[in-house]
Amino acid sequence: MRYQISGKQIDIGNALQQHVRTELDGIVEKYAERPTDAQIVFSRNAHEFVCEATVHLSTGLTAQARAHDTEIYAAFDSCGEKMEKQLRRYKRRLKNHHRERAEPVELSGASAYILAASEDNGEQEPETLQPMIIAEMEAQIPSLSVGEAVMQMELSSAPVLVFRNEGHNGINVVYSREDGNIGWIDPK
Repeated sequence: MRYQISGKQIDIGNALQQHVRTELDGIVEKYAERPTDAQIVFSRNAHEFVCEATVHLSTGLTAQARAHDTEIYAAFDSCGEKMEKQLRRYKRRLKNHHRERAEPVELSGASAYILAASEDNGEQEPETLQPMIIAEMEAQIPSLSVGEAVMQMELSSAPVLVFRNEGHNGINVVYSREDGNIGWIDPK
């Protein structure tokens, strides 16, 4: 597995990098088959260290975890525990999808935009109805079944996931509802 271990505005020593590799290897080998790469980013938020980990699996699924603590090693250990819990929870489902899926998930390119927040407080009429674009990025839209999309959304702790439905090749959306259930939008 390839590792990319970095720090934002902090220096990451060799001992911490070795600790991360050893611990993450143990977690991933126990619960997931064929991991391809892992990205671990350490940063500071006031007096705490923040650890964000992303592990990409060869099937195209991605597991993400984030944790913070006053000690950098404790921040990683908490993040590792969250990653292990996610992978353990989905171990059976991940293994079943590995057997069914002989090839990695197909990804389609798309454009993603970040729009500026509205600054009006309801008092004045906006000059134009066109929102201001403050960032443009490339996004990947995976080709998944609905079950895989729900699992991917939960693994990445995302509130919404746009995907291409393998059943009919149309664009679909799954999202977390306020009542705790999962919503699925399948346009006709």
